[in-house]
Amino acid sequence: MGLFLEKDVRMRELTPDFSGLWIPLVTPFERGAVDHPALYRLVRHLANQGVAGFVVCGSTGEAAALSPREQLAVLDTVRSAAGDLHLVMGLSGYHLPETLEWVRTLNSRGLHGILVPAPHYIRPSQTGLIQWFEAIANVSTSPVVIYDIPARTGSTLALETLRTLPQHPRIVAIKDCGADDIKTQYLIADGALQVLAGDDSRIFNTVALGGAGAIAAGGHLHTQRMVQVIALLRAGELQTARALWRPLLPLLNALFAEPNPGPLKALMAHQGLLLNELRAPMDAASEGLTARLQEISDGIPALVAQTQAA
Repeated sequence: MGLFLEKDVRMRELTPDFSGLWIPLVTPFERGAVDHPALYRLVRHLANQGVAGFVVCGSTGEAAALSPREQLAVLDTVRSAAGDLHLVMGLSGYHLPETLEWVRTLNSRGLHGILVPAPHYIRPSQTGLIQWFEAIANVSTSPVVIYDIPARTGSTLALETLRTLPQHPRIVAIKDCGADDIKTQYLIADGALQVLAGDDSRIFNTVALGGAGAIAAGGHLHTQRMVQVIALLRAGELQTARALWRPLLPLLNALFAEPNPGPLKALMAHQGLLLNELRAPMDAASEGLTARLQEISDGIPALVAQTQAA
């Protein structure tokens, strides 16, 4: 683990708050280039709806298809549109020296945090995973949010690993896409990490059990309703939260019927928020799913009315 400086101990005592709904922003494209005007408009559209902040250049943002220069330009556009809202920057990769150099670049950006997954493809041991996260946390001046997403990285973070990592004062939260309900409950009960649901369908259960909030791609849509659900759950108002949540479930499930963010971008394009364009090897959602998404989304007001009448 190594020795931590006194200033790091103070940082743990002043841990930034990651509660609430965070939007992992899509990256709009037009004719192959980042569509910065559309990105600016999207952030402004979402910024006044009660969200805690934005995650920039995550998997929903197709960061793997963006060059480092493009990622910084995306971050700058989001910063210019987000006002006082907090920003978290996504990281990815498996070459540790390059990753650390990228973290040093980001240190000057005034981030609320960095979102860090396990190194993809190489599948290190649990000891290797601990060393990976600690090395990044040692260099970063921003808090670290662990991104536990074995479906994309090929590595599963064991419970004991996740209990070890927050001994580092900069490792303070987790985006939980591990699909392991027991592990999630233990992490919430431990209280060492702020647990954020990363799978949209698990938001209700995670926050109801004491999780801090969510980083939810579906938060681009019906944003205020999702913000309300999380706030009500954190206040213990389960019945009211459930009534708001139920109409969203069919949509949230359908959004992940094909690889994210294809379905999300298709529906956002239908709503006039951006063009339905992705970068290869990602491709647009199928016509059948797109039609289904439009039907589900258009039917949500009727579901809301039914829920209110029940």
